[in-house]
Amino acid sequence: MSVKPAAPSASFSGPFALGTLAAPDQAPFPGLVVPEGRVLDLRTALRDRALTIRRLLERWDEVLPRLGALAANGTGVGTGVSAGSQTDADADTADAWQPLDGLRVHAPVEPRQVFQSGANYRQHVIDLELAHRAPDDPRTPEAARAEIAEVMDRRAAEDLPYVFIGLPSAITGPYDDVVLPTWAEQPDWELELAVVVGRPAYRVSVSEALAHVAGYTIANDLTDRATVFRRDMKAIGTDWLRSKNAPGFTPLGPWIVPAASIADPGDLRVTLKLNGDTMQDESTKDMLFGVARLVSYASQTSRLLPGDLVLTGSPAGNGMHWGRLLRDGDVMDGSITGLGAQRTRCIAQAAS
Repeated sequence: MSVKPAAPSASFSGPFALGTLAAPDQAPFPGLVVPEGRVLDLRTALRDRALTIRRLLERWDEVLPRLGALAANGTGVGTGVSAGSQTDADADTADAWQPLDGLRVHAPVEPRQVFQSGANYRQHVIDLELAHRAPDDPRTPEAARAEIAEVMDRRAAEDLPYVFIGLPSAITGPYDDVVLPTWAEQPDWELELAVVVGRPAYRVSVSEALAHVAGYTIANDLTDRATVFRRDMKAIGTDWLRSKNAPGFTPLGPWIVPAASIADPGDLRVTLKLNGDTMQDESTKDMLFGVARLVSYASQTSRLLPGDLVLTGSPAGNGMHWGRLLRDGDVMDGSITGLGAQRTRCIAQAAS
């Protein structure tokens, strides 16, 4: 049985957010969520029975003003959308809103591609480097920390982001159980700000990158630390397939909050609690490479598509830092300023 709040929280910045929800025993639907805790089925409101959040993002520039008008109609308050943009169809949705309470919240979008950033928080990388120091390292901890910090500052000024590819099949909902595979010896949490692409991006500059961002959501990019590096041939390097892409290893959501509602993605608080104890509590100010830099960098090689995710890395406070990895029964509560909160419980995979 999943650990879920009595009702999914509609706590987020701005007049509305987007989610994928489902009534009991019903198919998921794309929803417009307002802070009052109500949701509108956008298949009905936009007269498209095949609509999904990803399909909506493919029309992001066109549909964004309409979403604002629908939210204003559903709450009775202004959203900055002019009255002339509201239509009779918007008015017809007044009785179509339903309470969020009782609906299941799925991952807000099914991306085609997931771009993941590693080693992107200064303090997190310093902590990991210290944790993996060789036993015969002659440096004192203080000297090692100072040297690593200098390398991080040089990276931010002169180097490139570190980005790799994740699998959409690892994504699960923000309140779903996370199954810990029997082979995962050191499963760890990594709460992250996730960027949701709204306009195709290929070879865009840093100054252009944010114009291609539709919004933001929360991702917990779980990692089995024991399988990050290949044991059979160290020269191969990292094994992200094995360590990060088990089914359900990326709880996502609950909501996509439009970029216009987030004043500064470089100044958000990322907080993860394990069984009620705070483990991660850091600002995105500690990122070495900000959102625009990451999106631009990924687009130099790959064509980013609407609905794709760019995960921005995880701050300090992972399990390796605390000497405490995930185990059966653990409950993770993750939140990011303005984006809501997720809650997931860890379940040990039954031995076959």
